[in-house]
Amino acid sequence: MSSSEKEGGAISAQNKGSWSAFLKSIASFSGDLSSLTAPPFILSSTSLVEFSSYWAEHPALFVAPAKEQDPKKRALLVLKWFLSTLKQQYASRSEKFGNEKKPLNPFLGELFLGKWEDASGTTELVSEQVSHHPPVTAYRIANKQHGVYLEGYNAQKASFARTIYVKQIGHAVFTIPAFDETYLITLPNLHIEGLIFGAPFVELNDKTYITSSSGYTAKIDYSGKGWLSGKKNSFTATLYPTGKEKDVIYTATGQWTKTFEITEGKKNVVDTYNAEASPTTPLTIAPVDAQDPMESRRAWQKVAAGIAVGDMDATGVEKTKIEESQRELRRQEAAEGRQWERRYFKKLDTDPVLEKLGPQIGVLPEADKTGGIWRFDEAKANALATKTTTAAPAKEL
Repeated sequence: MSSSEKEGGAISAQNKGSWSAFLKSIASFSGDLSSLTAPPFILSSTSLVEFSSYWAEHPALFVAPAKEQDPKKRALLVLKWFLSTLKQQYASRSEKFGNEKKPLNPFLGELFLGKWEDASGTTELVSEQVSHHPPVTAYRIANKQHGVYLEGYNAQKASFARTIYVKQIGHAVFTIPAFDETYLITLPNLHIEGLIFGAPFVELNDKTYITSSSGYTAKIDYSGKGWLSGKKNSFTATLYPTGKEKDVIYTATGQWTKTFEITEGKKNVVDTYNAEASPTTPLTIAPVDAQDPMESRRAWQKVAAGIAVGDMDATGVEKTKIEESQRELRRQEAAEGRQWERRYFKKLDTDPVLEKLGPQIGVLPEADKTGGIWRFDEAKANALATKTTTAAPAKEL
């Protein structure tokens, strides 16, 4: 990629043709855009199953609510942590590469496992592709030392209307068992800016909510730079007693990619956050050759190698091998009358968190769009952790 592309400038001359053809195919396509093949220079070597790690790249902020005794301030700390995740989740890739890349579509059962280790102790990540049709990723992040847990799942539905719009389906649940406290978090919808220049980046739409069992709700309104006014990646968030939206306790305003401030009342600034000056904690994962064959970096390593050197023929061959392997597994399961067994998660028909907190912010499970309600299964995880090393190695994909 040229330096101008890395800096988010216009696409190079040799890529203009393929990009224009891609835009035309988007404009005339009906259905989910994720099935379209993007031009090689816009492809990512990272699987979507890895995106779960963006939730906890600042472990100190992730565990901070567990140290606060005041439920009102705990709710504020959960809001601050959530806002701190947005830059990593939705802007880090365009900042790194100059534009947003199209991630690899995970295969059923794909895993991404890792941990963060810093002054906050050990924070563990389990991410698993629990459904392929529709594609759904489930995740669980846990810091047992501080007693903070996050789990959730999400699917995405992309459509085109002058730009690409992505609806995120699913939710996250943040829990602090020591306070018997649960937070239900909705996921922002987004659209892709910069398509005409071949340097796409994410802008968030509409609003999301965080509502708690302790009686507080946060509403985050997202706004971006319009044709005439506004700043890129802007937002306004308010925290109020649930059901009393006008009784605002705290307000957070700013840009989720840069800085924001939190005020109590109208003018009393109680906290600030600088996303650009807050270093992330690196995620530690096992060496590729020590990973399970279902783990993302190992399973996709040859595809990633092809993308890295721009060899789309090799990329296509290796990608096809994975897809054919998956089709064969589905045929075997159908012949034997069984279904794929998820390693870390279980599917539920109903969930008490959604039943209790969902009505407060208008959240519906939408299980038909996510293959079910997905929750972490502690028993499965414990069984996997205690397996002996004498077990037969799994077959490579």
